[in-house]
Amino acid sequence: MMNLGLLSGTKATKSVNVSFRLPYYTHWGQRLLVCGSEAVLGSWNVKKGLLLNPVHQGDELVWTGSVAVPSGFGCEYNYYVVDDDKNVLRWEMGRRRKLLLPEGIQGGEVVEFHDLWQTGSDDLPFRSAFKNVIFNRSWNLNVERPLGSIQNNLEGEADTLLIQFKICCPNVEEDTSTIEAGLVQVYVIGSHVKLGQWKIQDGFKLSYAGNSIWQGDCVLQKGDLPIQFKYSKYGKAGKFSLETGPNRELAVGSSDNQPRYIFLSDGMFRELPWRGAGIAIPMFSVRSESDLGVGEFLDLKLLVDWAVDSGFHLVQLLPINDTSVHGMWWDSYPYSSLSVFALHPLYLKVQALSDSIPDDIKLEIQEAKHRLDGKDVDYEATLATKLSIAKKIFAREKDLILHSKSFQKYFSENEDWLKPYAAFCFLRDFFETSDHSQWGRFSQYSKNKLEKLVTKDSLHYDVICFHYYIQFHLHLQLSAAAGYARKKGVVLKGDLPIGVDRNSVDTWVYPNLFRMNTSTGAPPDYFDKNGQNWGFPTYNWEEMSKDNYSWWRARLTQMAKYFTAYRIDHILGIFRIWELPEHAMTGLVGKFRPSIPLSQEELEREGIWDFDRLSRPYIRQELLQQKFGAYWTFIASNFLNEYQKHCYEFKEDCSTEKKIAAKLKSCAESSLLLESENKTRHDLFDLFQNIVLIRDLEDPRKFYPRFNLEDTSNFKDLDDHSKNVLKRLYNDYYFHRQESLWRQNALKTLPALLDASDMLACGEDLGLIPSCVHPVMQELALIGLRIQRMPSEPDLEFGVPSQYGYLTVCAPSCHDCSTLRAWWEEDEERRRRFFKSVVGSDMLPPSQCVPDIAHFILRQHVEAPSMWAIFPLQDLLALKEEYTTRPAAEETINDPTNPKHYWRYRVHVTLESLMKDNQLKTTIKDLVRGSGRSYPVGENEVQVNEETAATSTEKQLVPNGDEKLPVASELTGIPQKETLAVH
Repeated sequence: MMNLGLLSGTKATKSVNVSFRLPYYTHWGQRLLVCGSEAVLGSWNVKKGLLLNPVHQGDELVWTGSVAVPSGFGCEYNYYVVDDDKNVLRWEMGRRRKLLLPEGIQGGEVVEFHDLWQTGSDDLPFRSAFKNVIFNRSWNLNVERPLGSIQNNLEGEADTLLIQFKICCPNVEEDTSTIEAGLVQVYVIGSHVKLGQWKIQDGFKLSYAGNSIWQGDCVLQKGDLPIQFKYSKYGKAGKFSLETGPNRELAVGSSDNQPRYIFLSDGMFRELPWRGAGIAIPMFSVRSESDLGVGEFLDLKLLVDWAVDSGFHLVQLLPINDTSVHGMWWDSYPYSSLSVFALHPLYLKVQALSDSIPDDIKLEIQEAKHRLDGKDVDYEATLATKLSIAKKIFAREKDLILHSKSFQKYFSENEDWLKPYAAFCFLRDFFETSDHSQWGRFSQYSKNKLEKLVTKDSLHYDVICFHYYIQFHLHLQLSAAAGYARKKGVVLKGDLPIGVDRNSVDTWVYPNLFRMNTSTGAPPDYFDKNGQNWGFPTYNWEEMSKDNYSWWRARLTQMAKYFTAYRIDHILGIFRIWELPEHAMTGLVGKFRPSIPLSQEELEREGIWDFDRLSRPYIRQELLQQKFGAYWTFIASNFLNEYQKHCYEFKEDCSTEKKIAAKLKSCAESSLLLESENKTRHDLFDLFQNIVLIRDLEDPRKFYPRFNLEDTSNFKDLDDHSKNVLKRLYNDYYFHRQESLWRQNALKTLPALLDASDMLACGEDLGLIPSCVHPVMQELALIGLRIQRMPSEPDLEFGVPSQYGYLTVCAPSCHDCSTLRAWWEEDEERRRRFFKSVVGSDMLPPSQCVPDIAHFILRQHVEAPSMWAIFPLQDLLALKEEYTTRPAAEETINDPTNPKHYWRYRVHVTLESLMKDNQLKTTIKDLVRGSGRSYPVGENEVQVNEETAATSTEKQLVPNGDEKLPVASELTGIPQKETLAVH
């Protein structure tokens, strides 16, 4: 081979041989590959990455490969599982790895990197909920040595070996005094004399390198290997705590080209996983002594104080975005956003708008406070009152605020969404509708039209600026509350709705991102046997992917300004959504998007031919008589045509559910109906939904089986062959056919959303759950939801909290179902079954959810393995009889079966009163403390936690290779049932 160094007249530089080593079990046909930022590793083009080769070492399958690089080389890299054509099958989660050859490593040397596969769980401590809130002080230690640096030089020492130990230990917050005194220390304890020979006090001390990484390089003789070791941390009261699990081991292969530098990336410090508790309450439900009829952002400070006193690390809210679409109480529905960026004016504290509010406005505020202080939220009156008062203060101070540096900074950072939002609000009020198709020349959004609407020269500029002003103050107030929560060690958890209102700023500005001729919902499930229709247009994911989901990334970036964790509403919608035609009113006759339809050719091969019969409403005279009795002739003459003897179809003016409802309303107004409008509509919808196959509107040769098709008379009147075929195809469509497609869909979309912010992500995964969902959530470390009364196991009536996985939130109830008290009182037979199977008693249970029952159920949840136990405030109040005087049914936040439910529940006790109730706070904190969960520590309180149980500094360790490692996938690479990662 030609020596280019001779041709150039310079001496050729010897390269460094960098070797990668990763234990990972693969399936047949899979290979491992390393790809990185530099050309030698593919420049992030996986097809050009470095393929690794497998070798069995004991019980492990180890993948190795090497590449020559110059001295001082550095890059980022990650591992990928690929097929034979280098198509990516799986990739590492978490942060990108950094490779930096330290100064002093000369050309010709062999450097070996020993890595462990990173799961999504490895990234959890780097999420802001942990990094910036719970482990905050741990992350702010002073860096002792830069990452990757070495202190020892092996030049001229042929038989020596430098091992750099590296471990991530995010939770070193033993107590404040330990950290402030600089006593946080991490050690390697092991079989070699330089590792203390298992004596903790003689272990090898590591240095802090930032980002919760400890490292240190130790020089050994090559003949010293193999060695066994563990990591230990020195913390509270001068005590050491040793990581759990089997001993770690380091050995080198038998190759002649032995490495002299080994860099160990040993993943996470292994200890019992961190577990915390929290409270859930909608923002509108909070009650304080100073609010105006509804909870307000600044009330969160008091809620955070109560949470800390009660042992909680988290406060969870429902969505807080502006929902002012209709200008009436319908807008109380918090999941139908007018804008995914704008905050809701409902939560503004008008008293905080100015330091110099005149006396007449103060009196108006005081009068409004008494008038609006009702049992429930009066949505319309409260919002109107707040906006009226805010306009008066704005008129006095607009110039001062709008020209301030703080407002100018806010405006420059938010104008991309703030201008369209303000313009939309102006047009909504001007045209008296949010339906932007009714706005004439403004129906189609453009930047030129927008700039004309918001120009300073317009007559309505003050109106535009008022919307800026409101959003600015909402931002200030929520930012203050969010900052207070972080300071107090409390995670503020938001809620990301799965949809937006079809008459929203977002559909006006970005119509290409939505399928406006469709509607979003959910198939029949625990909440509603007829399915749900939420009315949102479905997302055009194909279009969204073209700019790497920039709308989603902007949305999550905005959310992360206030929250350190969030809940993805209906996470199944990112795998697949239940899509209905826009003209549907119910949620029953829909299909999954994406999904693989049944083709006409496929059906014909199975002997299915009569597609009109199967896909049109099957209406026979006998069915009409059965459903409507003597009233059937009126129904037939007004709504149906007889297309052949005794066979009917809907008239053109009744050809959709919305048309049927409109005609019924007209009949009711004309007093033509002999039965109630609701009952007649229900029966007519049953007729309309009496189909077996749904024909694709965009391709008439494709079909989808109707949900619960066996319940229809259309199906029951078929021959046995057709029934058997359709039942088989139905089961395949709903439970098997789509799994791979939905997995691929989620793995394309979810990582882009998760990477858009550093918030901790949880997913609401209740309802009909495809089998692909939980493995993907596990792989991405998305935290699922477990409600005891809605177990995911089909053979259980009640979930078993002690069997929940770690990557879950467990809760006795949620906003979409009745509270613990109401659920207990709803059904006597179910209450008896629960008492027998869960409580373990044959006695007759109390008819009321007395405090002892509430305490038992709450204790089950705090003692669960789940990362979080989060309790609705109503369920916590059930611990004390004093707070159970209000009828339990009134404490339910939402009725999912009612699409026009009024979201107005207010807690019947103020936060100030709860702060004074030391007995309740102590009861709750004792539950949290007794469960081994972490809880905020007060200034004069020392937290005793089983998870950081220390061992004596004089103790001689007995090496034990039989201890059970909590992270089953660290060595195998194949995700196991659970992954424990946040320590």
